Amino acid sequence: MQYLTPVPAFDDNYIWALCQHDNSLCIIVDPGDANAVQQFLQQNNKTLAAILVTHHHQDHIGGLSQLNALWPDAPIIGPAAEQHRITALTQTVTEGDQVKIPAMKLTFNVIELPGHTLGHIAYYSAPVLFCGDTLFSAGCGRLFEGTPQQMYHSLQKLAALPDDTTIYCTHEYTLANLQFAAFVEPDNSDITQYQQLCIEKRHNNQPTLPSSLALEKQVNPFLRCNNKTLQRNWAADSAINLFSQLRAAKDHFKS
Repeated sequence: MQYLTPVPAFDDNYIWALCQHDNSLCIIVDPGDANAVQQFLQQNNKTLAAILVTHHHQDHIGGLSQLNALWPDAPIIGPAAEQHRITALTQTVTEGDQVKIPAMKLTFNVIELPGHTLGHIAYYSAPVLFCGDTLFSAGCGRLFEGTPQQMYHSLQKLAALPDDTTIYCTHEYTLANLQFAAFVEPDNSDITQYQQLCIEKRHNNQPTLPSSLALEKQVNPFLRCNNKTLQRNWAADSAINLFSQLRAAKDHFKS
């Protein structure tokens, strides 16, 4: 039986730790802070089996060198397209590759998701999706390198996964994203209900994550660009046009 733990880092990052009750091994995703990871491993008596990296930003890779020194046998797996920017990688992957962790009986499918960065990838092992900074709960990542078209198509790839897919993204942005979502769709009762639930969770110092793909299709404006009412309200003649408008509006949105 596996379980996932968010290891907090910096102001709002989550480093995900995938563990199994009957196994001493642990997979770590996007370790921006090595000390936080090492503390988690020690407290839980776990051995680092592998590190999965979604993209090259420092808050996702800052701990790689230190962890590699502490756990030299653990592979560091990441996007081939960003190998030149993530020098600690020991294994690179591209679209359609599989990452196998035999000792944990786990296999992840690699999905390329250009947009936030050009080489951004996700790891999917049903129902778990590690999607880095591409899909957030009620939001999506900023376009630091890619185009709106690229990000839209990347999100459509994720939207095609089964509805029970569990979204393990890497930032606690949910409340801020929901404020924008409520601005975009003020009459969406699903957004209002989810907002109240997330406010309670944060008030109790609980993470709002993970989310589910089914929920995101109800509350996330960036996954709702095919909605004809939304398109009319924003005078958009297509889903991609609406996405471009929403992403630009979110960049300048003041809650």
